[in-house]
Amino acid sequence: MIGPRAIIDLSALRHNLACARRAAPGARVMAVIKSNGYGHGMLRVARALEEADAFAVARVAEGVQLRRAGIDKRVVVLEGGFDPGDLEVAAALDLELTIHHTGQLDLLAAFNRPDALICWLKVDTGMHRLGVAPEHAVEFWRRLLGTPCVGAVAGLMTHLANADDLSDDTTRAQLKRFLPLARELGTQSSICNSAGVLGWPEAHSDWIRPGIMLYGASPLVNGDATGEGLRPVMHFETTLIAVNHCRAGDPVGYGGTWRCPEAMPLGVAAVGYGDGYPRHLPSGTPVLLNGQRVPLVGRVSMDMITLDLRSQPQAGPGDPVRLWGERLPVDEIAARAGTIAYELTCGVTQRVEFVEVEGGRDG
Repeated sequence: MIGPRAIIDLSALRHNLACARRAAPGARVMAVIKSNGYGHGMLRVARALEEADAFAVARVAEGVQLRRAGIDKRVVVLEGGFDPGDLEVAAALDLELTIHHTGQLDLLAAFNRPDALICWLKVDTGMHRLGVAPEHAVEFWRRLLGTPCVGAVAGLMTHLANADDLSDDTTRAQLKRFLPLARELGTQSSICNSAGVLGWPEAHSDWIRPGIMLYGASPLVNGDATGEGLRPVMHFETTLIAVNHCRAGDPVGYGGTWRCPEAMPLGVAAVGYGDGYPRHLPSGTPVLLNGQRVPLVGRVSMDMITLDLRSQPQAGPGDPVRLWGERLPVDEIAARAGTIAYELTCGVTQRVEFVEVEGGRDG
């Protein structure tokens, strides 16, 4: 059938997990598989990453999905619980909850199930999103230890705000706030996201939390995933469905925002923003047609894009088109769209066919 496919290379997931381990050889790995495994499919990612030491998700409902699928590895819920039902589910399914504000402590205090939960305490060291203030962390820690429903406090965690920029001193300031607390409390700690894993070895601590690097995109500003040893996991592909021969001056697509500079062939490929290919990608954005780069021209529509075929006049319907993946990094396409790779992979829609493979895809 004609239409876009997301080819998911499971061997690349395992390769990237091994890269994370090599970068932080003394740490255990909490693989972040939230948001449907960054758009790759949470359950397939979890099964492929069975060598991880634990999984991290954002919400209790994601942990429920993992348990229903038979995944029995440790699961940490990064946003924690917000009502008694969340606590009941976490206790029943052995989900570890992150605690980051007073309301969650009050919720735990009212939960009448002795030693039912394992918790982590999150400290806000500078991101100002979730976490208790450093000056209140010891008090919170002691309250957690004294809460009857808490069977164990697994550790202390924080989140790095600017680790993707190796020239930014924010990470050093965050470490200066966090590390003394971890030493004072004598507990295990978790600091690093993917950027921290690759760029800040002094932050590795006991647990690392790689996310985007597992999927083969660089977490660093102006990073190069290939140079960082990563392999792309998602290869987003479709086919050419038509070739039109246009005259000089002919407008292309909605609004006629691009006009043919000369008589030329135009290709039409079966993908659009209805599949997760960003509508605001500009003309000139590359795709791989038959393994060679050709530029997008005109606006992306819901189901189709148009391509300049002057460099491949022999191209015809049925020829393969790659939107991102091997030899066309998702980071490059994200930069063209003025966004990040996370948004592109998370945005691939349900009507796209997902296919699992073992081993890379050539151009």
